[in-house]
Amino acid sequence: MLGWFEPTEKVTGKQLRRGLHALTMDGVFSQAMDAVVSGAFLVAFALALGANNIVIGLLAAVAPATQVLQIPTIYLVQRWRSRQRVTVLSSAIGRAMWLVIAALPWVVPGVLQVPLLFICLLGYNGMAAVSACSYNSWVRDLVPERIMGRYFARRTAWSMAVGAAASLVGGWFVDYGKHHHDLQLEVYSALFISGAAMGLFAVMWLGRMPEPRMKDPPARGLWRQVLEPLGNRNFRRLLGFTGTWTFALNFAGPFYVVYMLKRADLDMTTIILLSVFSQATNVAFLRTWGRLADRYSNKSTLGVAGLLMTLALGLWLFVTDLPGHWMPIGLLVVIHGITGIATAGATLCSGNLALKVAPRGSATSFLAANALVAGVMGMLAPALGGIMAHQLEPEQVSLIIQWIDHADSTSPSNIQSWKPFHMQGLDFLFLSSVVFAFYALHRLAFVRESGETGSDRVMAALYEETGQAIRGLTSVSGLLGLVYTPFTWFGWKNRRRR
Repeated sequence: MLGWFEPTEKVTGKQLRRGLHALTMDGVFSQAMDAVVSGAFLVAFALALGANNIVIGLLAAVAPATQVLQIPTIYLVQRWRSRQRVTVLSSAIGRAMWLVIAALPWVVPGVLQVPLLFICLLGYNGMAAVSACSYNSWVRDLVPERIMGRYFARRTAWSMAVGAAASLVGGWFVDYGKHHHDLQLEVYSALFISGAAMGLFAVMWLGRMPEPRMKDPPARGLWRQVLEPLGNRNFRRLLGFTGTWTFALNFAGPFYVVYMLKRADLDMTTIILLSVFSQATNVAFLRTWGRLADRYSNKSTLGVAGLLMTLALGLWLFVTDLPGHWMPIGLLVVIHGITGIATAGATLCSGNLALKVAPRGSATSFLAANALVAGVMGMLAPALGGIMAHQLEPEQVSLIIQWIDHADSTSPSNIQSWKPFHMQGLDFLFLSSVVFAFYALHRLAFVRESGETGSDRVMAALYEETGQAIRGLTSVSGLLGLVYTPFTWFGWKNRRRR
């Protein structure tokens, strides 16, 4: 077992194949853990404990706030000279915290449950930040660059598929326990225990991955290494994009579940089904994004994914303005579908872009700086979003059009009105996120990547591949038109790759 922690001078082909398989299994079980302990389940659990919008925002800020721990982790990695040891130990300690969270409703007085939930999340996410620093550098040296896009697309596809199944089972479990046996908190505790078990099983697979031997540490001190990425002009531009993009996504991100639970009045099963649909589209398009990233560039592909994500953010403004019950749900399906497609490309390409822009041999400090910037902005965004949501919750802005029915213009009752647009509470957060996202894409334009091409070529290729995939499933022209809608809105329908 101690042999797990011995770095090798050179990873052989057999060791690489075994390591890539172990890395895939780690992704699968880690994603399954995240599916049942985070997102809608964590928000609903916090609401059940009595949390308000400000608390929800603060809970969402915990994970990015702990990214500052990546700075001392750089020193720890260089001192131990084993990234695997740091990753395995910190991951195991952090994921065991979910066992403590599962016990909170039963062993802690009610007034202390939310504060202790906050403290436990600090411990879990703090250890996750330590693990991520060593893990990213380890994977950067292990996975060959020539297959990076395709491998991570395949790994993420398997992970998302398993995570979707786990979240669907968890959502049904929550609704069944709540409506049939009134066992809401008991169900969440069971989910968190199962999530901790899957997370610890994923740690076992990390122990089976080979680790290339690290290069000798630079003669520079720790703080000079931390500040080194700021001296790299191109990486500094990447940090500008990372910070603004993270802020845009996290400003309103934690409140989508609150919006669907309270304002749209959806049950947990429906919310999880929407999430599963989003994850299904995510999985379906991962290979496409991976091929596009390898064929063109991560930056260009990321720009296209970012535009689609911005479109999805803007559509949240119109959900509750639609009449009836099924039309809002239909729009939510469209939003989650576009979000799944865009998230697949944005997550894959932003990670690969950071890996490529970071100089080989100095990846630890550069990637830690990138994660630190994302952490700071990801901490500020939900905290400020929660305060804004709390303050603006009673505020409303509406556009009302009125006209008089000339058949009887003397009667006030014949004044007709139509309210095409209405904003209230969380809608202000969604609009702000759209503005921040557009600015983040503006910052992305200044980043340089070798071999980059225009985003219009990527969009044209994505349009063609989407059409081929849909035509392979159905010949219904209406479905084709629905799928093509995001592309035509951005004016790329008639463009073709030369």
